[in-house]
Amino acid sequence: MLTDIGTEELAHMEVISAILYQLTRNLTPEQIKESGFDAYFVDHTTGIYPSSAAGVPFTAAYFQSKGDPVTDLVEDLASEQKARSTYENILRLADDPDVRDPIKFLREREIVHFQRFGEGLRIVQDNLNAKNFYAFNPSFDK
Repeated sequence: MLTDIGTEELAHMEVISAILYQLTRNLTPEQIKESGFDAYFVDHTTGIYPSSAAGVPFTAAYFQSKGDPVTDLVEDLASEQKARSTYENILRLADDPDVRDPIKFLREREIVHFQRFGEGLRIVQDNLNAKNFYAFNPSFDK
């Protein structure tokens, strides 16, 4: 499950990067300035540089792995929901079908990932002592 979802998430990054490339590859200097893209362009031209919509660069600190399966699966569930809501916000702003259609597909996949992580969490919980599953790290505590 984790390998499959992780591989697909990398493909999501590729889809988003392709959309961004297609939208920016032929911009004129005037379009760059008018769109507010100029500050980004100065640092990265039209290259893909992972950052938030507010310009905050991606950092590995976003990965919140603890090594505890319950904790990590709940974090995965939250990440899928955050991705889904981000895609929904993009859909609220975009009117180009060449942007909207792949974003709709990616949003659907985030929903499926959420469901798979939920199934994984249920399997983990079903195999732990239900009275104790928050009290220890089964990967470490024996």
